[in-house]
Amino acid sequence: MADRTTDVWGARTPYGAGDRWPPRGDRYLTVPDDEVERWVPSACVLCSNGCGLDIAVAGGRMVGVRGREGDRVNHGRLGPKGLYGWQANHSGDRLTRPLVRADGALRPADWETAMRAVTDRSKAVLAAHGPLAMAFYTSGQLFAEEYYAQALIARAGIGTPHLDGNTRLCTATAEWALIESFGSDGAPGSYTDIDVCDTLLLVGHNVAETQTVLWSRMLDRLHGPDRPRLVVVDPRATPTAREADVHLALRPGTNVALLNALLHELIDHDRIDRAFLDAHTVGFPDLAEVTAQYPAEKAADICGVPADDIRAAARIIGTGQRLVSTVLQGVYQSHQATAAAVQVNNINLVRGMIGRPGCTVFQMNGQPTAENTRETGADGTLPAYFNWQNDAHVQQLADAWNVDALQIPHWSPPTHAMEIFRHCENGSIRFLWITGTNPAVSLPELHRIRAIYGSDRLFLVVSDAFPTETTALADVVLPAAMWGEKTGCFTNADRTVHLSERAVDPPGEARSDFDVLLDYARRMDLTDRDGRPLLPWSRPEEAWHDFIALTKGRPCDQSALTYDALRNAGGIQWPCTDRAPDGTERLYTDHLFPTAADRCEDYGHDLTTGAQKDADTYRAHDPDGRAVLKAAHYLPPHEPVDERYPLQLTTGRTVHHWHTRTKTARSPQLQDAAPEMWIELHPEDAAHAGIAEGDLVRVASRRGDLVAPALLRGPRPGVVFAPFHYGYFDQADPDRHNRAANELTRTEWDPVSKQPVYKVTAVRIVKVADAAVGGRPVVISEPGLSAVAPPQPPKERP
Repeated sequence: MADRTTDVWGARTPYGAGDRWPPRGDRYLTVPDDEVERWVPSACVLCSNGCGLDIAVAGGRMVGVRGREGDRVNHGRLGPKGLYGWQANHSGDRLTRPLVRADGALRPADWETAMRAVTDRSKAVLAAHGPLAMAFYTSGQLFAEEYYAQALIARAGIGTPHLDGNTRLCTATAEWALIESFGSDGAPGSYTDIDVCDTLLLVGHNVAETQTVLWSRMLDRLHGPDRPRLVVVDPRATPTAREADVHLALRPGTNVALLNALLHELIDHDRIDRAFLDAHTVGFPDLAEVTAQYPAEKAADICGVPADDIRAAARIIGTGQRLVSTVLQGVYQSHQATAAAVQVNNINLVRGMIGRPGCTVFQMNGQPTAENTRETGADGTLPAYFNWQNDAHVQQLADAWNVDALQIPHWSPPTHAMEIFRHCENGSIRFLWITGTNPAVSLPELHRIRAIYGSDRLFLVVSDAFPTETTALADVVLPAAMWGEKTGCFTNADRTVHLSERAVDPPGEARSDFDVLLDYARRMDLTDRDGRPLLPWSRPEEAWHDFIALTKGRPCDQSALTYDALRNAGGIQWPCTDRAPDGTERLYTDHLFPTAADRCEDYGHDLTTGAQKDADTYRAHDPDGRAVLKAAHYLPPHEPVDERYPLQLTTGRTVHHWHTRTKTARSPQLQDAAPEMWIELHPEDAAHAGIAEGDLVRVASRRGDLVAPALLRGPRPGVVFAPFHYGYFDQADPDRHNRAANELTRTEWDPVSKQPVYKVTAVRIVKVADAAVGGRPVVISEPGLSAVAPPQPPKERP
C-alpha cells in the first residue's frame, strides 16, 4: 500500500451527479492477512466523519484496521489518522494504574485508594460548599453512554450546572447556529447530498485536512464528469482552496462582513426563493435591511478581497440549483462566530435550499463524538435537546430520571467551560474532574490555565489513557480504556450512528470511563426519589436503552436505534423511530422546523450581544415551525493589530495530527510525517523581518511567545498560522513553555456559543537563528507542500 501520510486522500474514483460513490477498500495491517483471528466492527474516532471500519485482532492485540465498503459514510475509505492512529493503543507509556498525589508527587496507587480519594473529596466539598463547587469537563471522544452517565451524575445526582465538554472549543458554535436558525441542534443534511449537488460553499472549513475522507468524496465529484462549482472562504491557500473556482482569502475576523456581502448580492440580484421565504421563514425584511448595507466594495475594504471575486462567488451560489454549504473552525473559533455561522444558514435559506437532495448546510463537528455530548446533555445543554427554560421539558426529564425537577439546575443556562474555569480561578469551584482531554494545551492563555489547575484550592481529577500536560497537574489520575477496548455508540456530523464493539482488553488496570462513573455514583450513594440507584445499569447497552427512550418524540428521536439494529447496519442516521426504523436521511423535507415555543431547544439569543431571549418574549413572536433568519452587523475584532503587534495569528489543525497529539504522536507514521511545531508565514512578511525558509523564529503576543521554524508558503500578507497540536509532553524540557500555540491566544469567547476565539490574535515575529545553525526540521508530508529542511533523525523521547 502507498504511504498514506503522503498520498493523503488516496486514489481518485470519479463519479457523476446521482451516481453512487464507488467503494474503495483501504486497510493497514501489521501482520499478514492469514494471521488475523477476527475482525471487530467499529468506526474511526479521529475526526468527525465517523468512517466505518473493522479492527483486526490477533493474539489479543489490535493488529490493523480496514474500511468497511458497505458503510454509508466512507464506502471503505480511511484517512491517514484512521489507518495509523490505532497504534497509540499499544504505546509503552499507557497509563495502567491509578496515580494519587502524595508529598507533591503523583505516585502509583490501587483503584480503591484512588476512588476513595475522589469520593472523599467530593463529599467534603459538597458538605462545605454545596453542588456549585463541583464541576466536570469532558471530551468529544468518549461514547454516548459515558456522556449520558456524566449528565445524569452532574445534573440529577450532584445537582450542579457545571458540566461541559471540550466540544466547547471546537463546535459549540455549530450547535448554536443550528438552534438559532432551525430551533434545534442536528445537521439537516446527509453526506449523500455531496453526491448530487452542483455547488459547494466551504466557509472556514479546510476539509482536505480536517476530514480527509469527506474531502475524498468531494474530490471525486470535483474530478467527475459534471464537476460542482466550488467557493472556498479561508485566509490560507489550503489544499481545499487550491481546488476552488473562487477562493476568498479574507482577513481573519471578517467573516460576517463577507457573508453579508454575499447575501446582499443574492438579494439584490433576486437570486432568492421568495415563495419559500414567505411560506417557511421569518425575519427576511430585517435580513434584507442589514445586508443592504454591505455592497461588495464595502466588504472588499473590510475583508481584503477583491469586490469582483465576491460578486463572482455570489453568482456561483446564486445560479446553482443544488447547494451544499459547510462551516468549521475558521468560523467557529473566530470573531463573531455564531453570527457568521448563522449567515451561512441564511444563504441556504434565502435560496430555499434545505430539505431536498443536494441542498443543505453542514454546521460541521470537529470531534468524532461531539454530536453525542450535545444529544446527551454533557456539553452545557440538557439531554434529548430539552429546553432548560421550558418547565414542561424539565419536568419530563425529571420524570424520566425519577427525581424532583428542582434537583435539575435550570435557574440559569448550564455553565460553559470558560466560565467553569473562571470559577475555578476565583475559588468558587473546588473540585474539577476532567475526562479524556488535555486542556493544559488546548485552552487559550495557557499560563493562566496552568495556574488554575495547579492551585492548592482546586482538587483536580483527570481520567486519561496517557500522561499529558494536564495529568501532570492532577491530584488523582485514573487510567482509562480507549476506543477498541470498550463498547459504545457514537454519532458523526451527518447524524450517522455507529456501534463500536470491544475488540481487546485494556492494558493493566485501565477501566472504561463508563465503569468508573458507575463506581463513582455508587460510592457517592446517588439515588432517585425512591432510593434506587440513580445509575441503575451494569452495561453500556442498558444506558443506551434508557437514553434512546428519553429521545422519543424529540427532534433527535433515536427510540428504535438499538444495539441489534446497529450491529446489522453500516451506520444509521437519526431520527430512527418505529415509523423510520432504517433512519432518516434528511431533516426538514416538509420544511417544518422545530421552532415552535413548546418544541424548540432554546429561545435564542441576540447574535451581537448574546442576550438570552426569555420564554414570554419568544412566545409572543412564536415562529411556530418556520426557520428564523437572523441578521448581524459586522463588528471589528477586539484585539486589532498595531505598531507593536502588526500581524494576525490564526491557529488550526494539520492533516497528520489530532488535538494535542495525545494519540497521533504515538503513531510512528503520523509522528514522522509532522514531528515538530512550525510557523507559517507569508513570504512578504518574512522578507520584512529578514527571515528565510527554515529559520527559527519567535512569535510573540501580549500573553506569551512560541519558537519554531518558519515555513514560507504563506496564508495572506499580515497573517501568521500555527498548528495548535504541539505541547510539551515529548520535549526534553517540559517546563519550557514556548512550543504551544495557545501560549499566545487570549481569554475571549463568542457571546452566543461561548466558544473561545483562537483565530484573531495580534502578534509580532522576530528571527532567532538561521536554519543552518538553529533551525529544526519541519516535515509536512502532504501533496504540494515540500519539507522545510532536510529530515534529520528524530530526537530521543524523554
